[in-house]
Amino acid sequence: MYMYSSISFSTSVLINPRKIQTLGIPSTTMSWACKKCTFVNPPSQKGECEICFSPASPSASGPSSSSSPPKWSCKACTFLNPYNNPSCEVCGTRCPVLSLSNLTDLNDATDHDSSVGSVFFPLRTCKKRKAIDDDDDSSEVKVKPSDKATDITGDENIDSGKAFKILSYNVWFREDLELHKRMKAIGDLVQFHSPDFICFQEVTPNIYDIFKRSTWWSGYRCSVSSEMDYSRPYFCMVLSKLPVKSFSKKPFSNSIMGRELCIAEVEAARGTSLVIATSHLESPSPGPPKWDQMFSKERVVQANEAINLLKKQPNVVFGGDMNWNDNLDGQYPLQDGWVDAWSQLRPNENGWTYDTKANQMLTGNRTVQKRLDRFICRLTDFKITSVDMIGMEAIPGVSYNKEKKVRKEIKQLVLPILPSDHYGLLLTISSK
Repeated sequence: MYMYSSISFSTSVLINPRKIQTLGIPSTTMSWACKKCTFVNPPSQKGECEICFSPASPSASGPSSSSSPPKWSCKACTFLNPYNNPSCEVCGTRCPVLSLSNLTDLNDATDHDSSVGSVFFPLRTCKKRKAIDDDDDSSEVKVKPSDKATDITGDENIDSGKAFKILSYNVWFREDLELHKRMKAIGDLVQFHSPDFICFQEVTPNIYDIFKRSTWWSGYRCSVSSEMDYSRPYFCMVLSKLPVKSFSKKPFSNSIMGRELCIAEVEAARGTSLVIATSHLESPSPGPPKWDQMFSKERVVQANEAINLLKKQPNVVFGGDMNWNDNLDGQYPLQDGWVDAWSQLRPNENGWTYDTKANQMLTGNRTVQKRLDRFICRLTDFKITSVDMIGMEAIPGVSYNKEKKVRKEIKQLVLPILPSDHYGLLLTISSK
């Protein structure tokens, strides 16, 4: 059970200490974080916040009493390691992804857009890439699949009459909230539904390690190798039970958050190719002073870019966290032959995979009800049989404490914990 001081459940931001310079957070202890907007001000900014102009706290304006560089404490042996160490110098334990504990509750911040963007924050930024021609595959990177304990080879696994299950799940990169129990719950769902393909988003290196040690892992090939998982604070990945012709990834031309399209091509039946793709499109991340950084145009461009790349294939299932907001982004850009699985099979149901009212773990957050996660399909040799939401039940016997400010009064909430802040989507397709 965890205690939080004044942190809203929706305001947690994770930082990989190995990427602290990439994020632009000053390493000097003389910098100070604004109590209102959390912007980290340089030492030269003494009187007020550079972003929201809130007055600096007395302790922030003066020099720090310590000039030593920041360190992280090892969970295993408690040794204090320098931030640039990826693992403990004493016992070798990997550095955890830290949660910023001094963020102000957004629920009590200045009024701003209450749509989906108020609860999503990117972990990192990257330099903008040059525009990529939709018909040019020069930027596509081939990926070597990870090693597995059990190798799946041969045509004995290929059945022309078989139905295939595809799971898409944003596993939530928040690591300070019962991480192991949440990932075990997701693993239990994998074992129960036994999907042939899995599309995961927001996988951190620590989550990757937990999955690798799980009993279900050995039945899959993974698009991310052990070497690759150390290089990024979080990422998407595709897993396949079937033999994989190729794994590849293609960065989006306009992403400032390092977002990309991850692709697996398999032979689903003799002579029949199937492409499974996933992505995590640009996240809304409003901040001061205007709170309008919704990145809608970027998302629309990325959605079109993905469709234009994948449309060359006869059978495609594209599932993931699209961060799609129909009010801001409009209808999802479906070209001829493409369908939205949920809209096709469940047109009268909202399909909200992020719902702060239904998901009791998110109680107290600003109301957000969006169909962020979707399956977009183009199928020539297959048909969509079913699509369902999973991971909607709380983990038995697990809860956490959360403080909620209501009219200047702090209330203590005891809330259940679900596998993720998103619900998962399970798609089934079969031969025509």
